[in-house]
Amino acid sequence: MRSRPTDNPANRFDPLTVEYAPGEGPPPSSVTLIEDGSRSILSHNDSPDLDFRWSVNPYRGCLHACAYCYARPTHEYLDLGAGTDFDTKIVVKRRAAELLRAAFEKRSWKGERVVFSGVTDCYQPIEQKLELTRACLEVCLEYRNPVGVVTKSALVERDVELLAELGRRASASVAVSIPFADATMARAIEPWAPAPDRRLRVIEALARAGIPVAVLIAPVIPGLNDSQMATVLERAHAAGATSASWVLLRLPATVAPVFEQRLRATLPGTTQKVLGRIRETRGGELYDPRFHSRQRGEGAYARTIAAIFDATMARLGITQRDDPDVAPTTFRRPDRPGKQLRLL
Repeated sequence: MRSRPTDNPANRFDPLTVEYAPGEGPPPSSVTLIEDGSRSILSHNDSPDLDFRWSVNPYRGCLHACAYCYARPTHEYLDLGAGTDFDTKIVVKRRAAELLRAAFEKRSWKGERVVFSGVTDCYQPIEQKLELTRACLEVCLEYRNPVGVVTKSALVERDVELLAELGRRASASVAVSIPFADATMARAIEPWAPAPDRRLRVIEALARAGIPVAVLIAPVIPGLNDSQMATVLERAHAAGATSASWVLLRLPATVAPVFEQRLRATLPGTTQKVLGRIRETRGGELYDPRFHSRQRGEGAYARTIAAIFDATMARLGITQRDDPDVAPTTFRRPDRPGKQLRLL
């Protein structure tokens, strides 16, 4: 797949040319799709920090190019880099829906909630053409399996009707990630993602369709966007979000140099302040890998962030986002031709 320079018309025979909204998507340069040969699609998570056990990642890498993405180091396991490789070399799991259906047919599967996604944005621009996420959601609908979606992409609007039907037959919720209220700052750190106002319109569309929607302020970057939390919550609440959550910036391994380099290049006047504030919340380091602490940080500055978030939530009447796995009361395997019928 190649992104399109304005002076280079799309190849008429290329089915994977992607159209980007103004200001979104990579610059006029090559984007490489790498075929993935995985034999399974469900990823298991046992972190006490997270509220789900199972996730599906139809892609690896992400065209949104967010400097802070904690998933960047996963590209290193593919002999790729955590920087521009993560942003432009996208691994594609074309058999995702087929593999998900096979997983649901196993007797060991009990119908727990499946989250899209853990280490990528399942609605990044290439989903527009490949529709791997949509195909997986259709499998979830077929089996009435509960679903959660986390995204910052406006493309999720394409599947509003599908998600609403999933909500009626099983359960479906969406968390829209909006770390910034300031569009200029967002563009500096999340260069190829939709602007904050566009994501607020996504919340409106989901809420109108009756889909439970949360706003996820992730990450909160000390000294940069923590002052914007209240504004994001107010705007998201007005758009229809009924719950919210936040996560402190995490800079594991090679994420730290990518983030710092982006900060110095795009917002140089903030660099020393931000790095200093991060260390205040991480015991003097840029990252603390300990469970619980890694999501919220520690120290006076981290407690102030939490207090501002909680006070704003209480003022607006928004609940804490809490969508834990529940008993699988809706999951069922559909009858197949030739399958033995139940006696009446």
